[in-house]
Amino acid sequence: MTQPTVMPQTQNVQKTQKERKAQNARDAQKTRPVRGRYGPGLLVPAGLAAVLLLLAVAGPWLAPQDPVAGSLDDRLLGLWTPGHPLGTDTQGRDMLSRLIVAVRPSLIGGLLPVAVAAVAGTLLGAVAGLAGRITEQVLLRTLDVLYAFPGVLLAIAVASLLEPGLSTTVISLSFVLTPAVARVSFTEVQRIRTAEYLEAARVSGAGRTAVVLRQVAPVVAPVVLVYCSSLVGLAIVYAAGLSFLGLGVAPPDPEWGAMLDESRPALLTHPAVAVLPALTILAVSVVFNTLGDALRVRTGDSRALLPEAVR
Repeated sequence: MTQPTVMPQTQNVQKTQKERKAQNARDAQKTRPVRGRYGPGLLVPAGLAAVLLLLAVAGPWLAPQDPVAGSLDDRLLGLWTPGHPLGTDTQGRDMLSRLIVAVRPSLIGGLLPVAVAAVAGTLLGAVAGLAGRITEQVLLRTLDVLYAFPGVLLAIAVASLLEPGLSTTVISLSFVLTPAVARVSFTEVQRIRTAEYLEAARVSGAGRTAVVLRQVAPVVAPVVLVYCSSLVGLAIVYAAGLSFLGLGVAPPDPEWGAMLDESRPALLTHPAVAVLPALTILAVSVVFNTLGDALRVRTGDSRALLPEAVR
């Protein structure tokens, strides 16, 4: 008695179906938000960011010496000098104390503009996405004009119109970052503006403000927050650049960019004085950039990738 045989074509079809299922499983695994594998990649930068925030709050009490009191007899002391482990600057002020106290204005100059841009950009993007055609075009074209300028030049232009200070840094960087956040918000609103729950809210009589705050904002906010986390490092560098040019925090108040500017005369003879603030700016920006990347990996949200906002 002969055994029934399976046709080669049937075997190929079954093999193809198995391969397709395996590929779909692999694709689903790739797109699934990562929870445990990249835990240290998120915890390490988050812990460092928490330490920086602690220094920003308690810096004046943790500084071993007065950051603005100097002595000409102690000018440009080297590293590991007793009483001055990181040496002194051109005015004889303790570098360690100045670096610690400078955390507060430097982080304010980086975090507060991003917070302002997150709120303003989210609202502008939501209004542009839900309003009529004329309002949408007016808002988008206005944002495009601001977006067309290089970020550094726009920040310098706005800061030059105001008095130097920390508030000037916040205002100028808010102008720079808001258009980019608004574009991210507008793109997300476009994706959901035809959703059934928005139509249901409109039919039920909800006003435009209520729709934006109750229906749109909870959906757009996570994408905007993840995106904005990657802008903090950029904002810190921009804030230091404005202070370096004399448009931000002015001496003798300690701020990393201003400290870098003050150390230029001693760059060749005592490079550590200039290298320390520069390394601090680099390290802090890397911490927040890494934190933003880790948040994107953690949430698995590819829509929060940085566009041309760095400009």
